[in-house]
Amino acid sequence: MMRLLTLRNALAAIVVLGLLLVPVYAAVIGNNFILSMATRIVILAIAATSLNLIMGYGGMVSFGHAAYLGIGGYVVGILAFEGIPSGFIQWPLALVVSALFALVIGALSLRTRGVYFIMITLAFAQMIYYVGVSLSRYGADDGLTIQRRSQFADLVNLNNKATFYYICLVCLLASVFVVWRLVNSRFGMAIQGARSNDVRMRAIGFPTYRYKLVCFVIAGTMCGLAGVLLANHTDFISPAVMHWTRSGDLIVMVVLGGMGALFGPVIGTVAFLALEEALPFVMAKTIDPYFIASGIRPSEYWQIILGPVLLLVVLFARGGIDGLLARIDRKEQV
Repeated sequence: MMRLLTLRNALAAIVVLGLLLVPVYAAVIGNNFILSMATRIVILAIAATSLNLIMGYGGMVSFGHAAYLGIGGYVVGILAFEGIPSGFIQWPLALVVSALFALVIGALSLRTRGVYFIMITLAFAQMIYYVGVSLSRYGADDGLTIQRRSQFADLVNLNNKATFYYICLVCLLASVFVVWRLVNSRFGMAIQGARSNDVRMRAIGFPTYRYKLVCFVIAGTMCGLAGVLLANHTDFISPAVMHWTRSGDLIVMVVLGGMGALFGPVIGTVAFLALEEALPFVMAKTIDPYFIASGIRPSEYWQIILGPVLLLVVLFARGGIDGLLARIDRKEQV
């Protein structure tokens, strides 16, 4: 019988419980930065969860996944700029546009595989990035300020930070549930089978191209939702959101947490953004004082520490944090 009380399940429960209590904690200590950072974590966790669906379960390493963040965000920003603040129009339209872009990109990219798939998704994402840079009416590379968040009449007030946070959290939990249902369905089994041996799956009658394309579109739509939330959170959208380095960040979040693990991307996003905040602070306190005379601030180059950390994870903790906990659980059962 499968044990429920494992380190993996305990960590996932702690993370979910911690996320549920963030607004309460922020209100008690009167620190809105914590709530703002947690909102960013939750939104990017949705994007990482969507990437995990195609990369972790489908073996499709997309290096342009952040493009859908920008597409979702720009639909919200452009409609708000043109005087259409209604969330009933913005949100569905953003999801539809994200899905259509994913359909076009996936239909072409999935005809390749391996490094060619990585490069073609990267190329598409950079094309969309430069389209964003060329939109002079909407701020070009300076970005577009969103004057009003999405309006839902009197039903929901997104200007309330705690309310908006819980909406983001519900979207994250719904995304995790959707991924769980998909990967445990016949559709998900076929996707995972195609990842292991695409030729054999096609030989026994599975149209793997169509399966993977549907999976790609679902992931793109889910990431577009993260873009909608991100635009509303920052009241701003810029082409930088779609840059390939942002896609690289999403891949790091998935790998750090655990590819192919349900809560891996959520844990990886929390760990990555915590390191992003903690490393510059720690380096500023411990290393920077030794370089005052030279005028150099090593804390500005905190990625120097993050790089070796990720290298250690890849070398000694295959499967990321989730994989490491799974091995500890197996040793305890022996």
